[in-house]
Amino acid sequence: MIEKLTSLFEPGLVAELEATGNLRSFHEGDIIMDYGKYINSMPVILSGNVRVLTQDEEGNEILLYYLSSNESCAMAYTCCMDAKQSEVKAVAEDDVTLVTIPQKVMDEWLCKYPSWRTYIMHSFTARFNELLASFESIAFKKLDERLVKYLTDRQKISGSSIVKASHQQIADDLATSRVVISRLLKHLENEKKLILYRNEIKLLKAINM
Repeated sequence: MIEKLTSLFEPGLVAELEATGNLRSFHEGDIIMDYGKYINSMPVILSGNVRVLTQDEEGNEILLYYLSSNESCAMAYTCCMDAKQSEVKAVAEDDVTLVTIPQKVMDEWLCKYPSWRTYIMHSFTARFNELLASFESIAFKKLDERLVKYLTDRQKISGSSIVKASHQQIADDLATSRVVISRLLKHLENEKKLILYRNEIKLLKAINM
């Protein structure tokens, strides 16, 4: 599956990825990276989607961003290079295949392969922009607007109008209560913007606010 990365990296780097990388597979709901764990390798997603979360001092979690094919977590890179404990958790949104790159080669590749340097810088920029958007959403947007954005983001990464998530999971991701989310979802259903099923939500074209 590493051949999928040939569009990103030069042949020499792809060959080294095959030689040094470790292919791993995860099922929906599996924890790929967890809080407080030391990171000694950097994941690059080959297929599937991953959601990345953080938590406050009281243990409340909030969604930061999603990762999909050919993407990586810049936070994993910094934790790996600095031998730090992870401050985020990464969870498989569906079945995920990734390749983990050991710390010992990552710094060397920055000088050796221009495509790797570009990839790392792009990853930092993309994750920074997503973090900024998340914080702006929390600070300035109403919860109903954040909910719609959350649902449309899930729709984009899955490519399906069906969002598979319980009301409790959505509440956890948005750092609010299940009761509030259920009420907002019911309101959106009454406005014919979505249809609620058990642990599934079908988004309609009118979902955009």
